[in-house]
Amino acid sequence: MTSTVTALVVGGAGYIGSHVVHDLCAAGHQVVVLDNLSSGDVDNLPAAARFIKGDILEGDSLDDAMSGDIDVVFHFAALKDAGESMSEPARFAHHNITGSLRLIDSMLRAGITRIVFSSSAAVYGSPQYLPVDEQHPLDPDNYYGYTKRAIEENLAWFAQLKGLQYACLRYFNATGYDRQGRVRVREHNTGNLSPLIMEVAAGLRQRLTVFGDDYETRDGTCVRDYIHVNDLASAHLLAMDKLMDGNHTIVLNLGTEIGSTVLEIVEAARRITGRDIPIEITGRRYGDPATLVASSRQAHEMLGWSAQHSDLETIFESMCPLYGIW
Repeated sequence: MTSTVTALVVGGAGYIGSHVVHDLCAAGHQVVVLDNLSSGDVDNLPAAARFIKGDILEGDSLDDAMSGDIDVVFHFAALKDAGESMSEPARFAHHNITGSLRLIDSMLRAGITRIVFSSSAAVYGSPQYLPVDEQHPLDPDNYYGYTKRAIEENLAWFAQLKGLQYACLRYFNATGYDRQGRVRVREHNTGNLSPLIMEVAAGLRQRLTVFGDDYETRDGTCVRDYIHVNDLASAHLLAMDKLMDGNHTIVLNLGTEIGSTVLEIVEAARRITGRDIPIEITGRRYGDPATLVASSRQAHEMLGWSAQHSDLETIFESMCPLYGIW
């Protein structure tokens, strides 16, 4: 266990970032949060965290955030809608790639050399084999995935040229909310499956659109690897510990190694919420592989980590209070 550190969490008021901030504070670490609140909410932060409203594209707020003897940076700030990335690539390049390069530059100028980066399984694209491990070729199907790949490549270059130490954590499908109820405000404008299901369950939308039921899967709908956000957060602290202990390069998948179909997810939500969740089947979306499931063996071996809270029942039970169910 690492002794107390001072961590800067960029995008720390957002969905995954806020869960990591709570865990860092609960572990006794000092935390500074930099967030532009485009999708996050300051009410999700613990009182112990220092909050700076700012953006990684703004030099002044970055320099302010870097000024407090920071030991490690967590980087969650990014646009993430894969569909939008295909229609607005320049905006995604500016926010995700240019913003990350500015963040790295500001870190190095401040003498900060450790970063934990929020990457994505989108770097892999359509799987050539399953489960997908870290040696799988990187061939993104959408521009969002390309931005994550480009940032990972830049981290590797800065490690070689400037001594940067980094962890790239490739998420599969993050879902759920804090099991202790510390995160109180839902993520804004999310397009992910489980929040959309819960919006239908809560009466906030009429039905769920299911994109395709003719895949070569057990019920025709896509299979994905869903991981509870508390499990993701715990992996970030373990990765930080490894960096603080002198590990220079960490690249790991974070998933459950278990896949669920869209219809299985909907049925679990119906069972847990007790609500009718109407669905509408439409055609496939471009770029959606039939099955995407992680191998997390390297995370087990390097971090001693495995998913503990990612069964479908726990996922939806943790979401119900934020949607006014129960």
